[in-house]
Amino acid sequence: MGYWGYFVVGRAERPLAELDALSRAADMNLRLSAPDGWQVWEFPGGDGDVGNMNDLAGQTGAPALFGYVMDSDCVVVEAAAPESGAWTTCLARAAMAGYLGAERDGLTLEDYFLEPRDAAERAVAWAAEAGRTASAGELAEVLSADPGGGPGADADALAENLFFRFLDRLGVVPL
Repeated sequence: MGYWGYFVVGRAERPLAELDALSRAADMNLRLSAPDGWQVWEFPGGDGDVGNMNDLAGQTGAPALFGYVMDSDCVVVEAAAPESGAWTTCLARAAMAGYLGAERDGLTLEDYFLEPRDAAERAVAWAAEAGRTASAGELAEVLSADPGGGPGADADALAENLFFRFLDRLGVVPL
């Protein structure tokens, strides 16, 4: 069984776990800190309410991002920024499609998540609002990657590693 849980990414002068926007996620652990106040917190498990990224972005005045890892197979990415707004996409699209079913109630993967090209454009705007420069092409490459995670997969194939590669391409948390 792979990893289930959230990664919460934001920028603040104090620990993100102390902010009201994340008060329901009492069991968060600091995973890493990066330059300019960027923080990545981990909230393990698939149950619970980590909070609202729009509230986090509003409270910090900076872009925020949640990554929900599903069994190390795929990641739901939710992002928000005070000026550029919110958007949602996923990493490891083939695995995510498996979780959703080929078609559920007539809806497809694209009905739930931005396509890689569109998500990359939103991610570039998110990064710019964060004071970073990102390449839409590099982001689209990560957003299109199919790591083939799951039981027995090597560490490079884990969806959480793909998530951290995405953060690196955003210019927020270097690999």
